[in-house]
Amino acid sequence: MDKATQLIKMNTLDYIIKTIERLVNIPSPSGFTQEIMGFVKAEAESFGYSCEFNQKGGLIIDVEGNKKEMLGLSAHVDTLGAMVRSISGEGNLRFTLVGGYTMYSIEGSYCKIHTRDGRTYTGTILAKSPSVHSYDDAKTLERSERNMEIRLDEIVKNRDDVLSLGINTGDYISFDPKFEYTDKGFIKSRHLDDKASVAVLLGLLRELSIRKVQPEKHLKILISNYEEVGFGASWLPEGITEFLAVDMGVVGDDLNGSEYTVSICAKDSSGPYDYELTNRLIALAKENEIDYVVDIFPHYGSDVSSALRGGNDIRGGLIGQGVHASHGMERTHRSGLENTLKLIKAYVGV
Repeated sequence: MDKATQLIKMNTLDYIIKTIERLVNIPSPSGFTQEIMGFVKAEAESFGYSCEFNQKGGLIIDVEGNKKEMLGLSAHVDTLGAMVRSISGEGNLRFTLVGGYTMYSIEGSYCKIHTRDGRTYTGTILAKSPSVHSYDDAKTLERSERNMEIRLDEIVKNRDDVLSLGINTGDYISFDPKFEYTDKGFIKSRHLDDKASVAVLLGLLRELSIRKVQPEKHLKILISNYEEVGFGASWLPEGITEFLAVDMGVVGDDLNGSEYTVSICAKDSSGPYDYELTNRLIALAKENEIDYVVDIFPHYGSDVSSALRGGNDIRGGLIGQGVHASHGMERTHRSGLENTLKLIKAYVGV
């Protein structure tokens, strides 16, 4: 590898990690993604690529290739979050989940409430019995929607006080990501699922632009905004024959993945991924000496899952850097991002 290529590689990874930090700090629960889509669109256009939005608000980035055959790539900017369900008589917020996660994973988290007229307030997610000094059931109370609430950082004493702030049922709630990049190369943050992969794809576009090269085939990159609720890629642009979701690799019990590798998923809860495409991804990883694993994700679905359910005539595959404690306080590593980028580059032929 020559010095210029090494410099591009180093700068690309540094760009990806910095972009992850920027992305996770833009609130974007499923459906509340206008601001973050504007950021991604501006980044892609700064590298010279044209963009358009689909009717759901998903972003489609167009990348000309050396051949007319079209491949699709995707990653999603939407995250877990919540929505105001009601306001208690004491002025606390009751909420309903956006996406699938446990209450234990958000208890004690700081959050923001986004009103429909554009105001933002802060608060803390707590159980209704939040202190062992005050409540007999503080340790045993079931952490469920009915037993959780948000304490607003505002002087409110009743429901009317909250309503006067402009907060009401249906307002979005986002979670503080707590981003940190350590000197050992770990990236700790909420919402690495799947903003880490969005950053990897932007890193790919940046590198293509710097090197002034085209991929082997025409690419349509979908940045989806409803993946966490199951229909991010139910419609795809016409002409895509093969569709690769770049999402997170699950790390945990009875699984092969780690934060340092790229996972190639053979099957998840929606069923098997395309046999030939999965084989090709494995072969590319071996050929390019990429640190990878093949895995099964039993509690998982992807943009490919929703594309197939939507009736799209495609071959579908799934890859992603390993993410520990997914849908909780997540963590991945610089090596996992690098291996994911390498496999994408091999796949698109650059």
